[in-house]
Amino acid sequence: MKPLSIGIPRLPCSRLSCMLRSHNIIRQLHTQTSPSHIPSPTPFVPDTKTFLSLIGRNLSQHAAKIPTWESLFSLKSMQLRKLGVEPARTRRYLLWWRDKFRKGEYGIGGDLQDVKDSVAHVRVVELPADRSSRALVRPDATKKLVVNAPPDVPINEPKLRSLKPVHGLKVQGAHTIVGPFVEPVKGTGGSIATVKVQEGMWEQRRGEKIDGGERRKVQVRRKRKLEELRKARA
Repeated sequence: MKPLSIGIPRLPCSRLSCMLRSHNIIRQLHTQTSPSHIPSPTPFVPDTKTFLSLIGRNLSQHAAKIPTWESLFSLKSMQLRKLGVEPARTRRYLLWWRDKFRKGEYGIGGDLQDVKDSVAHVRVVELPADRSSRALVRPDATKKLVVNAPPDVPINEPKLRSLKPVHGLKVQGAHTIVGPFVEPVKGTGGSIATVKVQEGMWEQRRGEKIDGGERRKVQVRRKRKLEELRKARA
């Protein structure tokens, strides 16, 4: 006769221990996940120093610690920590921009292909309007685009159609190029401009803490309210 097996129910872990266990699992995944593919440099972002300079938050000071393009996209968070990339939010910010770059998500100038000495020229070109849509279009209607092309190179229409509009830039008024970090070329009326690599061009600014931030907001506001009541009674 087989002995009876009595199942002992497993006691649920406390809230604190569950949170710690989940935190440890996340940290292990973060440090042990194999690195994704290494993207190719672009004409606007040819090396590590330029990348770190563009994303800002003073990360360009660590350029000497991350000398190669391969190391930039393969180092893990713990390895970056050992190299002295501090604090933790700075490492998270670097890893976040690294993933965006892998996906082809750039800031201003990232899609520019004709770049020389960290400077790209952009210009306004005019093309016949697209007549494939159902909207009524006049036969002589045109559209204006901002493209990346040197100002001294003539562009015929087939070449124009192969150029893609520069992301983040647009034509204002008759022929003025507007957008972040655009520097008009003198004597062109704004129809030709340059975009130059600058420190912090792609930087995502940190939010400003209000009343101590989310963690301390209730406490700070309560103390302020009590102080106001105390002064009102005095």
